[in-house]
This record gives sequence, structure tokens and C-alpha cells, in this order.
Amino acid sequence: MIENITFTYRDGSYDAGNVTVYALSTCGHCKRALNFLDSNSVKYRFVYVDLLPSEEKNKLKDYLVQKSNMYVAFPFLVIDDNTFFTGFIEEEWRRMLKLEK
Repeated sequence: MIENITFTYRDGSYDAGNVTVYALSTCGHCKRALNFLDSNSVKYRFVYVDLLPSEEKNKLKDYLVQKSNMYVAFPFLVIDDNTFFTGFIEEEWRRMLKLEK
């Protein structure tokens, strides 16, 4: 399912593993999260879920709920396909990505 999604890739000098962000194009928290990753030069990929076709969007949400066993809200951070976090709290993202202050 996820292999059919077209992600946007951001190259960075800091590799925190396989970092994926599911975001909404109109979400202020999502924009802050992506800016945080960019400003810390984190290598990651993202997709704006709200811009996906309805069927794909629904399948993706179901996949994320099943995989993470969490409620899906945005931004939704996935690291190495086994660490999941919903929302953007800078300190939590910094900790999970092992970024120094």
C-alpha cells in the first residue's frame, strides 16, 4: 500500500534513520515540523495526505492505524517503521531523532 505513494524527499546531512512524515498541506503544525527537520538538516521524506485521492488517503490512514496501533493525527512521524509519534512537539521530535540542542 505505502509503496504506491509518491513521497517528496529532502536530503540532509543528518541521517536519523528512515524518517517519514505524513502531513497536511494546510496544517501549521505540519509546516513547523517540516521546517524543524529542514533547519536541523535531517534527511527525510514526506507526503501531504490531504492531496492524495480519497481512496488512497483512506487506505493510508487504515495502514498507519494498523501499523502503529495509534490514532492518526497530523503531522504523523514514523522512524524506521517502528517508532511513531502524532503531532509536533519539538522536544519530543528532537529526542526521538537524537538531535543535540
